[in-house]
Amino acid sequence: MSKQRLMDRSILVTGGAGFIGSHLVHSLATNNHITVYDSLTTGSRTRVPEEVTFVEADIRDGSTLKQTIAEKDIVFHEAALVSVAESIETPTESHANTVTGTLNVLEAAREHDIKVIIASSAAIYGHPEHTPIDELHPKEPTSPYGLDKLTADHYTRLYHDLYDVDAIPLRYFNVYGPGQTGGDYAGVITIFIEQALNNDPITVQGDGSQTRDFVFVEDVVQANIEGARSEHVGEAYNVGTGESVSIRELAELIQEITDTNADIIHTDPREGDIDHSEADISKIQSKLNYEATVSLREGLERTIEWYRNHK
Repeated sequence: MSKQRLMDRSILVTGGAGFIGSHLVHSLATNNHITVYDSLTTGSRTRVPEEVTFVEADIRDGSTLKQTIAEKDIVFHEAALVSVAESIETPTESHANTVTGTLNVLEAAREHDIKVIIASSAAIYGHPEHTPIDELHPKEPTSPYGLDKLTADHYTRLYHDLYDVDAIPLRYFNVYGPGQTGGDYAGVITIFIEQALNNDPITVQGDGSQTRDFVFVEDVVQANIEGARSEHVGEAYNVGTGESVSIRELAELIQEITDTNADIIHTDPREGDIDHSEADISKIQSKLNYEATVSLREGLERTIEWYRNHK
């Protein structure tokens, strides 16, 4: 990426064989010394460049993690259970992966004096009282996933305050882009694209008026890099675009770009679905010099092109 400004650093990426983690690895691998730490539970070894050091291990394995982190400059912590639905089915597993895993990273970083960028989530806010959502918005998560992310987010800030660890939680909104996997728990963009390319009906849950802030994965990568460069540590930042789109409009845009014959149909609303979500990104803009540079149309075009070439 053109804005990338980390050079000759020794970097660990947990979850580096996953969707966001692998994009981060590819962005940094040319100019830095990268180690990927991934259990391959959901990630794929094929996503990791050959020249990158790969450690197949679980984030809950604190001793292996400490050995791997030693002598690194920066840790990007992307490893976690990524499914809200799975967290509801197996809350103890979700807690162990996200909370215990993050604690292991923070403890290792404290021991070795390493900067940490943690993947948090907009899920910590629950049903928003207002939009756009700023970082001080009340936090009432509605799933074990959201609660685990909130706990990890808070631990990250606490480790800065108590132990002087240079740590930043980044609260991702709806991330999408090339390489996001399909299946039951995939983001709505992945589902819509697969339906459109197969000429299957594009299924919108509810009336489609619910809105989301979709942020392209390259912009999320850049937010991580800016966080790693910044001295504004110990506080959390939203990562989004500051704009939202309705799910119906999203379906129509994907329908247009794919030039599909697929119709848009409406199904029953999803129970507990959040009506509106949009990030207030003024804080990350002012403190981390972050800008969302990829428009929704461009991001969808690039994502759809990837799916055409890989499916």
